[in-house]
Amino acid sequence: MRAKFVRESADVRRQALIDATAKCLAEKGVAATSVRAICAAAGVSSGLLTHYFEGVDALILATYRDVGQRVSQAMDAAIVAAGDDPQDRLRAFLQANFRAPVLDADLLATWIAFWSLIKSNADVAAAHAEIYAASRTQLEGLVAAAGPGFSPAQVRLKAIGLTALVDGLWLEYCLDPTSFSAAEAQQLVERAMGHALRDQ
Repeated sequence: MRAKFVRESADVRRQALIDATAKCLAEKGVAATSVRAICAAAGVSSGLLTHYFEGVDALILATYRDVGQRVSQAMDAAIVAAGDDPQDRLRAFLQANFRAPVLDADLLATWIAFWSLIKSNADVAAAHAEIYAASRTQLEGLVAAAGPGFSPAQVRLKAIGLTALVDGLWLEYCLDPTSFSAAEAQQLVERAMGHALRDQ
């Protein structure tokens, strides 16, 4: 019982550091996300950070994976809630991008911080490739199920097109939510999905 308690406490502390890192990245950017800033946000000593992580770079990498996993879980939940109809499941995946917790300005700020490291940090670049490949694979599966007559090449291009539209609308909305509403973004995505499933 004692070992379990210690393990849970360690997991909570590690997650607190990850959450604090995401907060710092969103508010301060990569350059100002230091050991001191992270530990101050988490309310812990700098020694605790180096106990759980090799350094700031390792903690940022863990944070990227954690944020990616949270987004993935939100998308999975939306798909499950949509039921068994393939088109409803595809629609749910696409439109979940324009609902909380994915539609969030702080999440955009955190992503921008991660993206700025892709060219200079091989580990972050690898994590980025892994996260986005998983998302593309999931979307391709949904498109294939909703349009069973499409060839693999068609499915791939349709998934790329839908991803580009979703990413562009998500980015623009998070930067300036006065330019259009989340409901309007969902309408555009719905229209694009309809075209994708009709066109060869």
